[in-house]
Amino acid sequence: MAASAGKDNAGPRETGYRAPGLRWAQTTTLFRAVNPELFIKPNKPVMAFGVVSITLCVAYLGYLHAIKENDQQVYEAVDSDGERYTRRKSSKWD
Repeated sequence: MAASAGKDNAGPRETGYRAPGLRWAQTTTLFRAVNPELFIKPNKPVMAFGVVSITLCVAYLGYLHAIKENDQQVYEAVDSDGERYTRRKSSKWD
């Protein structure tokens, strides 16, 4: 009976439980300073704010790209057969 009472008082390390991440590992202060994301508990509101911010930034860049493409100046050209068609202005660099 005395042996089973000792197991009840055993800490998480003795029962095989391991903390998530590398918080349990022996590391140097430099490693912890360079890789803080391995040791800090995840903060879901901050992660959600970051995902929304990055998504909005990418969407804004896509919007600017679409506006720039739609804003290209076009002109009406006539080919050798007399057919009219619209064409985008191009530079010598295109």
